[in-house]
Amino acid sequence: MLTVLQDFRYSLRQLVKNPKFALTAIISLALGIGATVSVFSVINGVLMHPFPYADVDRLTNLSITDPRGNISDVWFSGSQLRELRKVHTFTGLATWSARALVVTGRDFPEGVIAFFGIGETFPTLGVPPLLGRNLGPSDSPDGVEPQPVVMLHYRFWQRHFNGDPTIVGKMLEIDHKQYTIIGVTRPNFTWGWGADVYLPQEIGDARGGGVVAKLRPGISLDAADAQLEPLLNQFSKEQQREYPAKFRVDIRTLTDETTRNMGSTLYLLFAAVGMLLAIGCSNVSILLLARGAARQHEFAVRSAVGASSLRIVRQLLTESLLLALTGTALGIFLAHWLLALIVAWLPSHLFPPDVAIRISTPVLVFSGALALLTSVFFGLAPALQMARPEIIQVMQSSTSRTAGSVHGRRLHGTLVATQIALTMLLLTTAGAAIDRFVHIMRVPLGYNPRNVVAVGIPLHDNTYTTWQARASYFEQLRASIAVLPDVVSASIETGATPPNSGWDQRFELLGKPSPSEAQTARINLVDPDYFRTLQTPLIEGRLWTTAEVARAASLVLVNQSFAKDYYPNGDVVGHSLKLPLLISRPPNVLAAPGSNDWMQVIGVIADLRNNGLARPVRPAVFVPFSTQLWMSGQILVRSRVPPESILNSIRRQIAAVNPDQQTFSTIADLETLIKDEPEWARGRLISALFAGFSILALVLSAVGLYSVVSYSVVQRTNEVGIRIALGAGRSHVLKTVMASASVSVGLGIAAGLVLSLSLNRIMSAWVGHTDHHPLMVLSVSILLVFVAVMACLAPARRALAVDPMTALRCE
Repeated sequence: MLTVLQDFRYSLRQLVKNPKFALTAIISLALGIGATVSVFSVINGVLMHPFPYADVDRLTNLSITDPRGNISDVWFSGSQLRELRKVHTFTGLATWSARALVVTGRDFPEGVIAFFGIGETFPTLGVPPLLGRNLGPSDSPDGVEPQPVVMLHYRFWQRHFNGDPTIVGKMLEIDHKQYTIIGVTRPNFTWGWGADVYLPQEIGDARGGGVVAKLRPGISLDAADAQLEPLLNQFSKEQQREYPAKFRVDIRTLTDETTRNMGSTLYLLFAAVGMLLAIGCSNVSILLLARGAARQHEFAVRSAVGASSLRIVRQLLTESLLLALTGTALGIFLAHWLLALIVAWLPSHLFPPDVAIRISTPVLVFSGALALLTSVFFGLAPALQMARPEIIQVMQSSTSRTAGSVHGRRLHGTLVATQIALTMLLLTTAGAAIDRFVHIMRVPLGYNPRNVVAVGIPLHDNTYTTWQARASYFEQLRASIAVLPDVVSASIETGATPPNSGWDQRFELLGKPSPSEAQTARINLVDPDYFRTLQTPLIEGRLWTTAEVARAASLVLVNQSFAKDYYPNGDVVGHSLKLPLLISRPPNVLAAPGSNDWMQVIGVIADLRNNGLARPVRPAVFVPFSTQLWMSGQILVRSRVPPESILNSIRRQIAAVNPDQQTFSTIADLETLIKDEPEWARGRLISALFAGFSILALVLSAVGLYSVVSYSVVQRTNEVGIRIALGAGRSHVLKTVMASASVSVGLGIAAGLVLSLSLNRIMSAWVGHTDHHPLMVLSVSILLVFVAVMACLAPARRALAVDPMTALRCE
């Protein structure tokens, strides 16, 4: 133990005596470790522990897959939930059904997202509350009206009640009904996308909602699929509209969707920071090798007085460990800053809300292991090389002269080539990702999103229960907003907010064979001002009149993709189509008479993005919004000024029509919706981080190359002096110095090029379609050569300043 402490004290003195070496090595490590720790923290939170529930590996989504591979969750009625309770495979069900409600009894109504669940929902999840108690079976017994109790999400508790610790037992008025607050969830409780409050639901009152089922211990997903399949086949016959014609049961773990959404992106970033860490470790190895060469005389003396090779290795590894621990401590400090940046840029809709992403205990354990591994990685090779110094040769030489070995030079060259290769791989991948992101940003939208917001209007239960009343109400709200002085236009739409607009539905074409399962189009419920608000042009035909929309005339418009796919001769106007699923499902969905009869195509609209930013535009059908009215709709508003400046005016106009009418809590402008698209958010995250990591890798590689060339110049001081004494010119000396690095740089660029091209397919699967354009590869190669020349220039100038007489005296 005493010798270990001596090694640490000696190592600390050595680092203090050489601050430039110590700082360079520590910063090199801190950058790599900080980036690695921050990305691992995200992986730990998003992929490894996205849910705080008990036995999360047994929680599953009840989903189905259609013949085209589309996965969808199944929604169940109350009677079907009772049947699910009897399935032996499951030990519990957690249900959810989201509704937009309003907090009343205050000066202004405040919209809240309420999640309704049956009594066993919270016991199935198994998460204790922060305050009070959870909802339970006693709050919603079968056949009895649920108790007037409410549980608050932590976020809503903080926002609405300022984190009042005495909130349990107080009252909250929702939709003019008093509820007793019984508890508050923990901060990272992820049940419900954006849920504000949780309310009990009697199982027989369930009108369709999602289900998460807990499997019995030892039950596999395949076994659960087999047991549930007969039941879902029965349900599909009872509710044919809710199921595709053909499907298979495909129960998936609760974490499956998050892994599919974010797994490839985060693992790609982890590979990138792994390369950055390898470059940083190589840098420290180079510095230790160069410094070790300068300490050969010291090691020879220690060996001559009896120090064993093992003791020298231990001393050098102790110095490496001290560097690693210091670099890790600084890296964790940097990781806090970088983690906040990454979290801010994460695609927020691709993983559960309120996930705990932080530098936690597992992350700190990972960091400690990383420190040990890196210290061995960059310290072992120099330690082994210095462990057996040539005592006689070194002792006979001057202490001012250092000797090198062929093995040492090869090791230096290999490390530099590795750095250059990894840096080129990072740079080319960053270039491809940036090119892909730029392409996404420049994709034609078919509409103008600037200064347009989508105002969500949720209706309350048992209001506007007739088709005519509901249609008139939405039109009244639209008209009240349209008269505002800063509003250019306002329009009504249901599910038609781009760039992901409409929903897929089967259709039939008059005079053509019956449709196959694959013949679907995106259905959009809109009014005539929708196209003026979005500034999407009419290509052919005409729009509806106000009177036609008011009576839900059987007239539709289609987009260019629809016309091209199904009427390539350009004669789509005048033909008719039928949407058989466009029907009433009271009380939530009300349809006009004849809504699923034949409808005539009266016009063709220019394609606007309706399937995301990276996928082709889908064929689309535009139907008068009054044809089918849901319990919620949107009003698109185009303004002359930034939309956020008129949101209060919009809310006042809505309140003037109906004081109890709230809007959705989040009113998103269309430019924000574009940035929330998965491909846009992923592209920004990957391109920005890869660019940053590539720049850091380039700097670290330059430092490593500078260290190698400086080491080479010191080794060859005598040789350079003799050459100058014999008449060698400046250009010859420069070529001699540059040649020591050119082979390593050339091999590194060649290896990096091979890596970039060979891994292109993998990168395409993770980043999206990538193409290493020859001009980009050439640009990266030129950049690396330029940086290499700059890194070699300072040592080369030092070589030119060598005094021949000084070098000869040393000889």
